Formats: sequence, structure tokens, C-alpha cells
Amino acid sequence: MTDRQYADARLAALYDLCFPRESRGDFSFYLPLVMSAPAVLDVGCGTGALLHWARRAGHAGRLCGLDPAAGMLKQARKRPDIEWVQGDLGSVAFHQEFDLVVMTGHAFQVLVGDDELRAALAAIRSALRTGGRFAFETRNPEARAWADWTPANAAEVTDADGAVVRMAHQVQTPTDGHIVSFTTTFTSPGWDRPQVSRSALRFLAADSLAGFLSGAGLAIAEQFGDWDRRPLTDTSPEIITIARRGSSPA
Repeated sequence: MTDRQYADARLAALYDLCFPRESRGDFSFYLPLVMSAPAVLDVGCGTGALLHWARRAGHAGRLCGLDPAAGMLKQARKRPDIEWVQGDLGSVAFHQEFDLVVMTGHAFQVLVGDDELRAALAAIRSALRTGGRFAFETRNPEARAWADWTPANAAEVTDADGAVVRMAHQVQTPTDGHIVSFTTTFTSPGWDRPQVSRSALRFLAADSLAGFLSGAGLAIAEQFGDWDRRPLTDTSPEIITIARRGSSPA
């Protein structure tokens, strides 16, 4: 089920305000990969900001964004020269159509079940041409990012109508650090009531991730621990992976 903060058009319109491109290290990492690939699929594309940026930067090939959330795609479709598809890897099939598949914004972490993850990786491998690459990131569970998801760390933005909107996270406890469930609550002085979105994310260790990728026929080519391409360590905040479409799945 799609999180309310992505499905609801009013809440989705806040996403790029809460997470502006200028404050995100991931876009600077992914853009060169996108620009060097003739055909790109962005899985969980959200508002389409990465593909928008690529087109503005001169990408002349195929750019396709896939997302199940109507609210996010409403923002993405403001640029009509990119292909937008509402759905997910379980509802849309591609066969060796792309040189690069990306999952940004920690979208990979919404794949919380083993079967769901295996099916998604199989679909990604199917979408890639021979030698194609899959680039994505997942938060390193050892860094315990969820410990900072508290109301004390709430953020405020001003929406298109000039209203101040507060966004606060609250983790459901206890948590085992493997699947973390939390709420995101949006409030604004002019609203009748708070808007609450419920989410669950999987925190997958590097060795477990490697096993899932290998089983899907995706070979790890590079891994990094942060957006400046520093090496992956036990304390790295991210597990950033570039994998290639390899031989048949195990």
C-alpha cells in the first residue's frame, strides 16, 4: 500500500520542499550515471526530480519514471518530455530495455519482505540490457539512522500558498533495527487536523544485500559508504551499490 505522504497530492507537493536537490548528495552521485546511459529507468521516481534534472542537463535519450503514487506522479508529470508510468515492479514488465536502472531516495528500503525483494530484483535484471547497471542505496543498519527520527528533529517548510507546514517523524518502538515502522505527521495552522502517514522500511546489512543481488544475477561492481564515494565501512551511513546484469540467476 502506498504511503499517504506520497499518494496524497497536497502532501506529495511538499516533498521537494522538504528534501531540496541542493541539500541532497545523492543527485550529484546519480546524475553522471544517468547522463552516460542512453536509456534509464527510475524505479520509485517520486516527483521525478532526478529525471527532470537530467533532461534539463541535456539527456536526449529515453528517460522513464515508475512510481505507484498518484500524488508524486502529479508533480513528475509537470515535465511531459519524460515517460511516466504509474505502477511498480510487480505490475509493469520491461524486457532488456534499459542501460541503467536507479532507485534513489532510499526507495529500495520499501521492499520489506524477502519474496518482494527477490521479485523486484528479478524484474530489475529483466529490465536491463546485457551489461546494464543497477544503481541504488540503502541505509546502513549499523548507523541506526532511525534514532534521529523523532519529533524533536521536526522540519518546517513553506508551501506554495505561503503556509508553514511542520513534518515530524515518530518511530514505533520497540524496533529490532531490521524493519523500522514509523509515522510522519504533517501539521499547519490553517489545516483542520494533522495528516498522518505510516511507513515501514527495511534495513539490510551489506552481506545480506550481496546475497540477494547474487541470487538475482546482479553482480556488485562498486560499493561506497557515502555520496563522496568514500569506501564502505561498518560505520558508513549508506550502502551505495552499483551492480551489473550478470549471468543467469543462481
